[in-house]
Amino acid sequence: MIDWIYVKRLLDYLEEDVMPEDITTKFLEGIRARGIVRCKDSGILAGNRFIVPFLKYLGFSNINGEKDGREVKKGDIVLNFEGDADILTVERLILNFLGKLSGIATITNLMVKKAKEVNPYVRIAGTRKTTPGFRLFEKYAIEVGGGDPHRYNLSDAVLIKDNHITLYGNLEELIKRVKFSVSFTKIIEVEVSSYEDAIRAFKAGADVILLDNMKPYEILPIVNELKSKVLLEASGGITPDNVIDYAKTGVDVISSGYITHSYRSLDFSLDVEKI
Repeated sequence: MIDWIYVKRLLDYLEEDVMPEDITTKFLEGIRARGIVRCKDSGILAGNRFIVPFLKYLGFSNINGEKDGREVKKGDIVLNFEGDADILTVERLILNFLGKLSGIATITNLMVKKAKEVNPYVRIAGTRKTTPGFRLFEKYAIEVGGGDPHRYNLSDAVLIKDNHITLYGNLEELIKRVKFSVSFTKIIEVEVSSYEDAIRAFKAGADVILLDNMKPYEILPIVNELKSKVLLEASGGITPDNVIDYAKTGVDVISSGYITHSYRSLDFSLDVEKI
């Protein structure tokens, strides 16, 4: 059932590229071929988890795909399959899909490795700064890279941000109201931008405190005061270039929109052989 949900999404993407028809490939009717996908880059592979069942649904055969999470390098064959000339119809979708997901997995893995060098227990997490209609796959790629997907949508957890506080007017009363209104299974996270507000949020009963757009030197006093009392998350402008500085503060979680909006796609190519 879960595979069908993923396949349906991929069919929608294919429809965008094909409708009403592939006016070039239709002239190759009756020709059998083998498609071979090679990596032209180096990084972490992600995407075959969905591409393989998608190709099976479309009727392709002898499908062999490397497992997601594998480190790949230039020249590695990551997928091969057989079918008619429609291999060329799905070519661009497959390459785009593998490239984007592998790019996210690769940059996530890089940030995880950098952060854990100085803080073995820190988590690198995603954000909701994702591509509309593609979040499910982007969050998966983060996990393949060793990261935490964070919230999938607005119902996953309570996250009280500055604008919520501005509209409600009183942080302590808002947290109290939320605590007695939502399920006990939902954590309550509060976004703050100062030491004083972090202490307020902690005393009001927040489960997680999000230190938003704060410099590492601003975060350190908060970590020294609240470490092990409440989960501490740093977010805002965190990239591979400064992730080590944030990890050194001792926060529990580092969330970064960079891994889903500023990553570089890995490069893949598809070659065909007539059979």
